Amino acid sequence: MALAPGFHDVPPGMVATVVTHLEMRAPPPARPGPLPAGIALTRIAAPTPDWYRDLYTRVGRDWLWFSRLQMPEEELAAILSDPDVEIWALEKDGRAEGLLELDFRQQGACELAFFGLTGALIGKGAGRFLMSRAIASAWARPISRFHVHTCTLDSPGALAFYRRSGFTPMRQQIEIAADPRLTDDLPRDAGSHIPLFDG
Repeated sequence: MALAPGFHDVPPGMVATVVTHLEMRAPPPARPGPLPAGIALTRIAAPTPDWYRDLYTRVGRDWLWFSRLQMPEEELAAILSDPDVEIWALEKDGRAEGLLELDFRQQGACELAFFGLTGALIGKGAGRFLMSRAIASAWARPISRFHVHTCTLDSPGALAFYRRSGFTPMRQQIEIAADPRLTDDLPRDAGSHIPLFDG
């Protein structure tokens, strides 16, 4: 059912966001970014759920990433070990500080499922390098569509970054979900720029 124009109340304990879906149908012109000094890019084959959730939380805590924190262990393990899912990490001083997840499970398509950096790498050119690798890796397989979505809880620069990288917005949706700070998936001080309404 379509929403009527105007304001709509979000129930206490929930959080609302506008989700923008983007895609590219062909590889864009290259925007090469060098690998910053002291950083290594590593493909992580079948990472453990604990390793993955640690990096996922450190990257996504400020933006209230929660879907993989709520996912049952067996379901997450199956995704992480699937040969059509690629997990890459940017490592600094031996610790993963950037996450790239490419999902090829839909025939002919690749989803940029998760992409982000911890504070240790933000502002150092690592994001541009990682996106260049994401685009090259995605189009190295026989796909006709590379897609991603972002939302208004994400970094304020995320949408513009995806557009500069060659993605085109295709549609928007409203998502309402239980606030992960109230379900014990994230601490109450996560995403401090997002109001917490616990009724």
